[in-house]
Amino acid sequence: MEQQQNNIQIELTDDVAQGIYSNLAVIAHSNSEFVVDFVSLLPGLPKAKVKSRIVMTPEHAKRLMHALIDNIKKYESQHGEIKLQQPGFNPPFVGPIGEA
Repeated sequence: MEQQQNNIQIELTDDVAQGIYSNLAVIAHSNSEFVVDFVSLLPGLPKAKVKSRIVMTPEHAKRLMHALIDNIKKYESQHGEIKLQQPGFNPPFVGPIGEA
């Protein structure tokens, strides 16, 4: 039996390749989609700005979760455990509290 190989060409434009800094993610969901807002929360500023919003299906959200778990395990095997200050949500700075 011959296997068909699917090749996907992914283009990364220069402006997207620069990336967007985020130190907070706010996640919401409905029965048909997950919405992840990536936020930049800076000290001393009264507002936090959503820098990017990603909308995905529940299946893709679960695939993302598994990919993150796999990558965190690989990272920690090379660099040691990523330590959280406390279990649960910790805002990066003292100020307005959101959800992650």
